[in-house]
Amino acid sequence: MNFSYSVSVASILLLFFASLASAKTSGEVTELRIGVKFKPQTCEVQAHKGDRIKVHYRGTLTDGTVFDSSFERGDPIEFELGAGQVIKGWDQGLLGACIGEKRKLKIPAKLGYGDQGSPPTIPGGATLIFETELVGVNGKTLNDEVEETGDLDDTEL
Repeated sequence: MNFSYSVSVASILLLFFASLASAKTSGEVTELRIGVKFKPQTCEVQAHKGDRIKVHYRGTLTDGTVFDSSFERGDPIEFELGAGQVIKGWDQGLLGACIGEKRKLKIPAKLGYGDQGSPPTIPGGATLIFETELVGVNGKTLNDEVEETGDLDDTEL
């Protein structure tokens, strides 16, 4: 093995590891990351592919810039899970969620808006961070679930 080949291989490896370190420090991700922030004690209804779900969300870039929020509007988004009506990161990241569950989704560009982004608010190649709360599945809400299971006691009123 000659010296220039060794230097080239070492340079490529150095660039690779430097880009990984940069992605870690900048908050960028290469795969979908799902963090469950709150899960109800009981889970009578979970979101499955084909379900019509309602979700409250706050979308931010890795620098903390909020680009959209249904919480502020008071109007959750409704869509069919797994039907491609939203970005792939949502279709994958909300599967199995319970009504009332809160998740934080870190979505890589390939499962978000890709290299083209969604100008002017989302730049190309952006990792997206969504704080989500599943508020309904097929017309059923957390209030419906509480009434059916009787999980709410007088101390919570």
